[in-house]
Amino acid sequence: MNDKRRPTAKALIELATEAEDAARAVKGVTNSEGAEAAWGRSSVMLAASNGFSGGYKRSGYSLSCAVLAGEGTGMERDYDFTSAPHASDLESPERVGRIAAERAVARANPRKAETCKVPVVFDPRVAGSLVGHLVGAINGASIARKTSFLKDRLGAQLFAKNIRIIDDPLRRRGLRSQSFDAEGVQVKPLAIIDQGVLTSWLLDSATARELGMTTTGHAHRGVSSSPSPGPYNLHLEAGEATPTELMSDIKQGFYVTDLIGSGVNGVTGDYSRGASGFWIENGKITHPVSEVTIAGHLFEIFKSMMPANDLEFRYGVNAPTVRIEGLTLGGR
Repeated sequence: MNDKRRPTAKALIELATEAEDAARAVKGVTNSEGAEAAWGRSSVMLAASNGFSGGYKRSGYSLSCAVLAGEGTGMERDYDFTSAPHASDLESPERVGRIAAERAVARANPRKAETCKVPVVFDPRVAGSLVGHLVGAINGASIARKTSFLKDRLGAQLFAKNIRIIDDPLRRRGLRSQSFDAEGVQVKPLAIIDQGVLTSWLLDSATARELGMTTTGHAHRGVSSSPSPGPYNLHLEAGEATPTELMSDIKQGFYVTDLIGSGVNGVTGDYSRGASGFWIENGKITHPVSEVTIAGHLFEIFKSMMPANDLEFRYGVNAPTVRIEGLTLGGR
């Protein structure tokens, strides 16, 4: 997890400049919000009352770029970024800038959409948020307080049988990898969802005691805070269909590339978020769409989830393209 290289400020500035130059070179880009490159390293040492003593070092590199395309009321913004514990795992600055620009240009001059109920396809950049909503609902603190809509669903079939969601703290060069948790408990990979079934809560020692269970090694903490449960490197396993095949039978639908706000109720499972993206017509992505709301219930979202085969490990929470049936699209 520790890259021993120490980049200079000049080297970081050059990375950011290369990314921004690549973005501004794309036809249709009208302005730039800039690019940023960063590096850091931290050391963690833990001594606990259970006799544990250990430590590790972690490095982190990141590069991002955001630009504008279009003019006036048709102007749109988009971005791309890359982050990794090792500099050699970063995407090239030319690619980060070009992808940011191409996304912004594609979104320019969006149209409105009529209110309807359609299949919704989540781009990998936002599909991980659905995994995040699940993990928030199975956090031991929420279960102990009985403030989760999943509080009585341990062992229940929430997803289709081909769905697996893994939390892997030992993944090589993972953004959140570590060998022990904030209480000195050894960590290990855990299939939170296995064959569609919810197998476990995420527990630290305190929440495990409240629930009469054993910690799962998911304690996290800051320098001055007490431990609380949380995930490591999460991913939804890939399916077999390509993204194109996943959309091929959609006559009218919505492809989400950006989500706005946090209108998800962890107590009831109600889901409602602002979104932008592209209209799907006869299996093809067509014109950009903005200023819509997608709404449903997380039970139904989980039940109908269909992943594509394009999983990549780029974030702390990773998912392939995902299709969800019958969400309500709130438009004009």
